Amino acid sequence: MSFRRKILTLVAPAAFLLAGGCAQSFQANVSRFQMMPPPAGQTFVVQASDPRLQGGIEFQTYAQQVAARLTALGYRQGEPGQSSLVVTMDYGVDNGHTEVVTTPGIGPAWGWGPYGAWGVGYRRPIRLHGRAVYGRGFYYGWDDPFWYDPFGYPDVSSYTYFISRLDMKIRRASDGQTLFEGKASARSTDQSLPHIVPNLVEAMFTGFPGRSGEDVRITIPPPPKNGAAPQAPTIQERHRR
Repeated sequence: MSFRRKILTLVAPAAFLLAGGCAQSFQANVSRFQMMPPPAGQTFVVQASDPRLQGGIEFQTYAQQVAARLTALGYRQGEPGQSSLVVTMDYGVDNGHTEVVTTPGIGPAWGWGPYGAWGVGYRRPIRLHGRAVYGRGFYYGWDDPFWYDPFGYPDVSSYTYFISRLDMKIRRASDGQTLFEGKASARSTDQSLPHIVPNLVEAMFTGFPGRSGEDVRITIPPPPKNGAAPQAPTIQERHRR
């Protein structure tokens, strides 16, 4: 694989992650419908929508994260069959989608080196009969003689992304009345649920319970470095139903 091809392979997923303004930020789309009563010490229990997950260590890990969020809001964790609220949750990630990226050959080049141009750009000079002439195509770094394309054909690269989701419902135990329905989804180049689900949980509880019928985009900043103070997630309203 030429250096040119390697750069394109790396640039595509990097550009995808930079869509939120930071390479390590996490963006999720969240929709919520709710009739939640104000927190006044009501008890709750967290259960899996799929009973097969209920006793699993992985589910219990995510259930504890949800419980911690509700507890911080003023609810109290109770026991099954004795709690006033029942929280059910489901999560998952799909098998992936392929995104094809085409890079056209336009734009200026920067600087000169012993073998032609050096820098970052979209049009690169090449050496023909001792003279520098301009061909087209993306380059990064130094002038690779194998990159020359007199016809300016675009480069095509691809990468895989995944769609993850978290569904959560809260109902009143006494009569089964649904009080909250929330869905959070995200695109990422990572399909690891232990990395993704905690971010989806944080997105679900950012501004919880929210306005009924709202669709919002939640951006979760990356973890702070060098002792810096953590940044709060941001909310961008998309539309209301």
